[in-house]
Amino acid sequence: MALVTPLSPEHDLETKELAEFFNETLGFCPNSVLTMQRRPAISKAFINLNKAVMANEGRVTSALKRMIAWVSSNSTGCRYCQAHAIRAAERYGAEQEQLDNIWEYRTHPAFSEAERAALDFSLQASMVPNAVDAEIKERLYKYWDEGEIVEMLGVISLFGYLNRWNDSMGTTMEEGAIESGNQYLGKHGFEVGKHDGSRY
Repeated sequence: MALVTPLSPEHDLETKELAEFFNETLGFCPNSVLTMQRRPAISKAFINLNKAVMANEGRVTSALKRMIAWVSSNSTGCRYCQAHAIRAAERYGAEQEQLDNIWEYRTHPAFSEAERAALDFSLQASMVPNAVDAEIKERLYKYWDEGEIVEMLGVISLFGYLNRWNDSMGTTMEEGAIESGNQYLGKHGFEVGKHDGSRY
């Protein structure tokens, strides 16, 4: 079970209304949000930030944003967020070949050089200490404008928050997320781990 028990989706009606956003992205309201609503100001601020970060203002597609989130979550080891990100990438139209080969994005032909630059940026920005350098800046500017780079870093930063929240919380992974994790990440050793509901 999680460090803190998720509350009913009916607990805070404003959060419930905002959380309808996740029915599109994931097909369910995440347990992380149901935990955050113990302090509704946090759950509402988080959902609004999520919606703003995931809005499409340029050429960074919804699918690429979710793959950026996956790379960030993979680098920090948060299985909960990895499963959610790959599920959302699927639901937002990522190519099957990309979903099946996300681990090999640096070399697999399903990924463009622009996508590789974005995903490498996610990896380097998610490391501790931070590894963003002049080389990644040069690669980003070759393919993306400054607004698009801000969108990408918004995703990376949002998932930095989520990775810490869910790994510290031991948030119980939902069935849909488990299915997506097993389907797309299972061949590389994906497991629910601490998110199976029995950590504490």
